[in-house]
Amino acid sequence: QVQLVESGGGLVQPGESLTLSCAASGSILRISGMGWYRQVPGKEREWVARVLSTGSTNYADSVKGRFTISRDNVKNTLYLQMNSLKPEDTAVYYCNTYPTRTFSWGRGTQVTVSS
Repeated sequence: QVQLVESGGGLVQPGESLTLSCAASGSILRISGMGWYRQVPGKEREWVARVLSTGSTNYADSVKGRFTISRDNVKNTLYLQMNSLKPEDTAVYYCNTYPTRTFSWGRGTQVTVSS
């Protein structure tokens, strides 16, 4: 089974940017949809963004206009460019297939937005 490893998180101040990466251990070329999700302790994991094999993207309203999702099918890597970060973006970020989560969840990468 494909394993997913997220990276790129960190502690930033409000308004700053981060780029997250998700490296897959196998090919994502034939996977139609890939997505980013996030989870805050005590809350359910929520969907953030998705990109289809066609390049079509869609975003949760809370991040629309600030986040950009992309995929590199050669490098088997998913990205999430996050701009204008807000404290409410603080969460552990995960990647997986979309809309159904096919693979086991990785460890995620922690993003903390705080002044």
